[in-house]
Amino acid sequence: MIFSDAVTLAPFIAAILLAAAIIVVDFIAPGRKVPVLAVTFIGLALVAGLTILTGETSSTAFNGSYKVDALTTFLDVLFVAIVALSVAFGPDYMEERGLPVAEFSALLVFAMSGAMLLAGSADLLVLFLGLELMVLPGYILAGYHKSDGFSTEGAIKYFLLGSFSSAIFLFGLAFVWGITGTTRIDGVAQSLSLLASGAAALSPGLGMGLAFMTTGVAFKIAAVPFHYWTPDAYQGSPTPVTGYLSVGPKVAAFALIIRLFGEALAPLAIDWNIVIMVLAALTMTLGNLVALTQDNVKRMLAYSSIAHTGYMLVGFAAFAAGEIQGLEGLLFYSAAYAFMNLGAFAVIAALQKKPGVTSNLSTFAGLIRREPGLALLLTLFLLSLTGIPPTAGFFGKFYVILSAVQVGGWLTALAILAVLNAAVAAFYYLRVVVYMLMREPAGDIPAMPHGRLVWTGLAVATFFTVVLGLFPNILLDIVAGAAAAIG
Repeated sequence: MIFSDAVTLAPFIAAILLAAAIIVVDFIAPGRKVPVLAVTFIGLALVAGLTILTGETSSTAFNGSYKVDALTTFLDVLFVAIVALSVAFGPDYMEERGLPVAEFSALLVFAMSGAMLLAGSADLLVLFLGLELMVLPGYILAGYHKSDGFSTEGAIKYFLLGSFSSAIFLFGLAFVWGITGTTRIDGVAQSLSLLASGAAALSPGLGMGLAFMTTGVAFKIAAVPFHYWTPDAYQGSPTPVTGYLSVGPKVAAFALIIRLFGEALAPLAIDWNIVIMVLAALTMTLGNLVALTQDNVKRMLAYSSIAHTGYMLVGFAAFAAGEIQGLEGLLFYSAAYAFMNLGAFAVIAALQKKPGVTSNLSTFAGLIRREPGLALLLTLFLLSLTGIPPTAGFFGKFYVILSAVQVGGWLTALAILAVLNAAVAAFYYLRVVVYMLMREPAGDIPAMPHGRLVWTGLAVATFFTVVLGLFPNILLDIVAGAAAAIG
C-alpha cells in the first residue's frame, strides 16, 4: 500500500482501528460502558470527519479497485449516522438483559466498515468482500441474545439464507468475470456495451450470471419472494439490533445495487430492469398486505421494511430507465428511512427496557397517558413512514414516485401501485397511533426511566425526520451531487 492509497482509504482504516480500539478498551475496563461509548462516539466522529475530508476530491486506491466520489462520501456518512444512532439506542436495553455493550458496539462498527468498503468498490471482488464484511456481524447480532430461543431461531434462518444468497451472488459474479474477462466495474461495463450495441449476442452464461446476481441481491434487500428470513430475524433479534438490521444492511445492499447494476451492468439495463420492476411491485404489495394482519409491532415493522424496499426499487427502476431523479429519490429515501425507522424501533426498545415486556399492540395501548413523550415521538415516526406531509417520509415517497411518472409507460403503472400501497400502509401504521392515543391500557405497565443516550438519539432522529420534511432541498442538493457520480 502506497501513501496515496492510505489517504484514500483513511475512513475505512479508521473504522477498522475504531472497532479494535473498542475491544481493547473493554479489555482494560471490562464491563464499564462509559469508556466504551466514549471511544465509540469519538471514533465515529473522526471517521465521519475523515470521510468528508477525503470526499472533497475524487481519488482511487489499489490501482482503481476502490474509489472515492460524491456517492461514496454520502453513503459513508449515512452509514456512520446509522451506527451512531444504533449504538445510542442499545445500552439501556442491553444492560437490563445482561448483554455486553462493548461487543455490540464493536460488531456494529465492523459491519459499518464493510458497508463503507462496499460503497466505494470499483471491482467486483472488492464488492463481494465488502458485502461479506458487512453481513457477517449481522448474523452475530441477530443471535446476540443467545439465551432467547426466538433470537437464536432468527439468527439461524438469517445465517443460512444469507450464506446461500452470498454463494448464489458469487456464482453470478464468476459468470460475469469469465465472460467479460475482468472484475473491474468500468471494464465490465465497457465489455457489456458491445452487447448493448448489438455487436455481440447475450450468451446463456451471461444470462445465468445476471439471474444469479439478481437473486443474491434480492435476498440481501429482502425483496419478495426472497424475504422469508426477515420477519423471524427481526422479531427474534434484540430490538436495537432489529432497528439496525432494518436500515443498515438495506442501505448497504442498495449501495451494492447502484455500483453493480447502475454502473457495471448499466449497458444491459433494458434486459434486467423489467425484473426490478416486477420485484418492486411484488415487494411493496405483499409487504403491506401481510403487515395488515400483524398484531406484533416489531413483526409489523418487519413487513413494513419489506414494503419500503419496494418503494426504493421504484426509484432505481426509474433511474435504470434513464431518469436520474430516480437515483436522487432513492438516495433521499435511504436517508429519510434511516432516521424515521431507527426512531420507531428506538421507541419500541425503550418500552421493552424491562425484560418480559412484549411488542404486541396491547403494550402500546394508552401510551400517551403513561409515557406521553415516547407516544408523540412514535406517532411522528409512524406518520413519516406512512408518508404524511410535511415529514421526510412524504418527500422520500414523492421523489421516487415522481421519477417513475416522468419516465412514463409501465413505470407510470408502478407509480400508481406505489400510491395505492402507501394508502394501504396508512391503515396499519395509524392503528398503532389509535392504540397509543385512544385505547385504555390493557394492564398496569409502569413508566420506565430512559437514559440520556436514548433521548439524545431520539432527538437526532426527530430533528432529521422533521427538518428533511420541512426543508428537503437541504438534502436534495447533496443527493444530486452523489447521483451525478453515477449518472
